[in-house]
Amino acid sequence: MDTLARNTTPLAFIGFGEAAEAFATGWGPETAAGARAYDEKTGDAAAQPRARAAASGVALDETRAAALDGAGAVFCLVTADRAVDAAAQAAPVLAPGALWLDGNSCSPGAKRRAAGIVEAAGGRYVDVAIMAPVYPKMHRTPLLIAGPHAEAALELLNELGMQARIAGPEIGEASATKMIRSVMIKGMEALTAECLLAARRAGIEDRILGSLSTSNPEIDWPKQAAYNLERMMVHGRRRAAEMREVAITLQELGLPDGLASATADWQQLIGDMVLPAGEPDFSHRADAILDRLGTRG
Repeated sequence: MDTLARNTTPLAFIGFGEAAEAFATGWGPETAAGARAYDEKTGDAAAQPRARAAASGVALDETRAAALDGAGAVFCLVTADRAVDAAAQAAPVLAPGALWLDGNSCSPGAKRRAAGIVEAAGGRYVDVAIMAPVYPKMHRTPLLIAGPHAEAALELLNELGMQARIAGPEIGEASATKMIRSVMIKGMEALTAECLLAARRAGIEDRILGSLSTSNPEIDWPKQAAYNLERMMVHGRRRAAEMREVAITLQELGLPDGLASATADWQQLIGDMVLPAGEPDFSHRADAILDRLGTRG
């Protein structure tokens, strides 16, 4: 893995979950060792960000102020429902002119509220949308960025070897792209669960999968079904939070949000089961979910 030594901007993270670990690990040990992080999890829940930080070589501080001290660029990677609060809590200790790279899966309205807080504190807010799972590409995961400071952010991200494109000059243009795309991507996962768990329960999954394959032969339906269930089993809670933001995005656009809200319910239901993905096949994963639901025949 290449070590990126070109960047000289002091880096910080607010929130140190999967995305933060992937970015820092991808940058390599020299760059990661110069970064600092803060995660608000406490007690037993704090063990995971501590382990992630240790694995990637990033120093995890006890306070926001320590992590943000002198940071010229801050990656905010918390849960969707905490993005605006994270900006408000960091604003008093944010260095003047610091780039606030908000990579949270929020509605454009939430991004604009966070931007107002950061800009009032003297920071430079950037709307960042992470457009694919962070593994296996890590820091090379495609990003969309938007806002009046997108050009400055693009220069920094290029120095870090990251893959970013500018979506536009307005806060919300990047997040809107991700939110609206998620209606389809996460909605297909929920449709997979509702359709194929029912098919498995009824004992006709072979017939349903065969019919789907006839209609759409370019898709390996058993493989895709297994993958979609794995996404919900492993990441369902986070995806549910994102889909609630998608529903808000649709409301902001004056559109119905029934499908997005139902998708959030399915993602939350399966995510709350905290099931291991297990064997990479549809029947194994479907049976694990149905057993937990108590509906397997």
